[in-house]
Amino acid sequence: MSLLKSAATVSSFTLLSRILGFVRDILMAAALGAGPVAEAFVVAFRFPNLFRRFFGEGAFNSAFVPLFAKRLEGDGPEAARRFAEEALSGLLFVLLLFTGIAELAMPLFVWMIAPGFAGDPEKFDLTVLLTRLAFPYLLCMSLVALLGGVLNSLHRFAVAAAAPVALNVVLIAVLLLARFMGWNGTPATGIALAAGVSLAGFVQLAMLWAAAARQGFALRLRRPRMTDGLRRLVGLGIPGVVAGGITQFNLVISTIIASLQPSAPAWLYYADRVYQFPLGMVGVAIGIVLLPDISRRLRAGDHEGVHDSQNRALEFAMFLTVPAAIALMAMPHPVVEVMFERGRFTPADTAATSAALAAFAAGLPAFVLIKIFSPGFFAREDTATPMKFAAVSVAINIAGALALFPFLGHVGIALATTAASWVNAWLLGATLSRRGDWRPDARARRNLPRILAVSLVMGVVVLAMDTAFRDLFMPEIPFPVRLGVLAGMVLAGAGVYLALSWITGTLSRDVLRRALRRG
Repeated sequence: MSLLKSAATVSSFTLLSRILGFVRDILMAAALGAGPVAEAFVVAFRFPNLFRRFFGEGAFNSAFVPLFAKRLEGDGPEAARRFAEEALSGLLFVLLLFTGIAELAMPLFVWMIAPGFAGDPEKFDLTVLLTRLAFPYLLCMSLVALLGGVLNSLHRFAVAAAAPVALNVVLIAVLLLARFMGWNGTPATGIALAAGVSLAGFVQLAMLWAAAARQGFALRLRRPRMTDGLRRLVGLGIPGVVAGGITQFNLVISTIIASLQPSAPAWLYYADRVYQFPLGMVGVAIGIVLLPDISRRLRAGDHEGVHDSQNRALEFAMFLTVPAAIALMAMPHPVVEVMFERGRFTPADTAATSAALAAFAAGLPAFVLIKIFSPGFFAREDTATPMKFAAVSVAINIAGALALFPFLGHVGIALATTAASWVNAWLLGATLSRRGDWRPDARARRNLPRILAVSLVMGVVVLAMDTAFRDLFMPEIPFPVRLGVLAGMVLAGAGVYLALSWITGTLSRDVLRRALRRG
């Protein structure tokens, strides 16, 4: 299966998950707005969601997939299964221990991630309760990641990509139940949501376990012990998790600082949810399929194929990501207004969330570049270099957020996260290029500037439409009208972009045909 076909498989299920995620967040915004219960749930969900993105979006697999694939192709399925079972048993032992400690020390954990809540005992206590209820999700998702790595190495991407759908289905059901029961705006909704998070984790684990068994990898638990393979996994995995999950570290830092401003954690959460849509559709999907592809080509000695895969992934990702970033910067207000402004989510919340969204969107290409460049290190079993760059990124994010927060509030936090991501992406790309592990080919050098130029023209068109139609995005305008206008703006922007891409030769029938044939 070609790289882009595999990415399309992941993206299709990610699209379904993101759509359901939008439905979930729309219901949540209507039920809780940006009030204290919403803040408590956002912080409570940050802990397990942090680990979901670490493990579920490729950071854990940065170490596991190359080692598992090496055994699968070099020593056969039985050796690969034995290594996976060793990893499963060791990971489960550590996670059970960590989960037990975390449940007991949860007040300390919450104080660390949301120190601003300490002045409001009621909100602080609710956050502790919700975090305890949601925390088992991280255990489930860590095991899901391992099973997903097994399936991805077997080039079975569909089930692992579909698993996040379960989370959104469960939480949508919880929110509908809360609405039916009349719990909106009350702690009962937050409690139900937090419990639903853990329930969804067990559902996802069952899905992946069954899928692995169907492929002949029904893993069984062994007595945990530090084998040579597990020692190598730990050595690669710790820096790999740090490097691959740097965006999530930066979001945690953002939450800590944002807790000092009322409603800011919720505003950043809703803005994050919007830009995560193109990030998940493109960056995460490409990163998931690129790692096993590069690993396979390196073992075969196909270095030209490695360069080609990286360039096509870069070109494909930027073709979709750059216009999305510019469009979100040009018209954040209509997007947030149509998606969230109802129920307890006020026009003031829309304005605050829109400003954060524009700041995050400026970093969207960088977030995707990190996903594209990181596999170039991970496939070569180098997780230390990305970890060092991640540390630099964290330092920039902390310094920037602390410097900008007094003047710009939560928007300064978002800008700091964006700046840190651009620095990280540049360090990764420049290092790969200097080592000779990546070089842009003629096609990439030709098309990337064209993508930027065409996107900027599209951005001007979208900004003009945003200015012309701003009066139509008011609460008194019927929702179908606002939705229709937004859809028209999106379609018009996409039409301009695709037309100009075709005219400039960035997009052509021949390019599409070669992309779909490429193996």
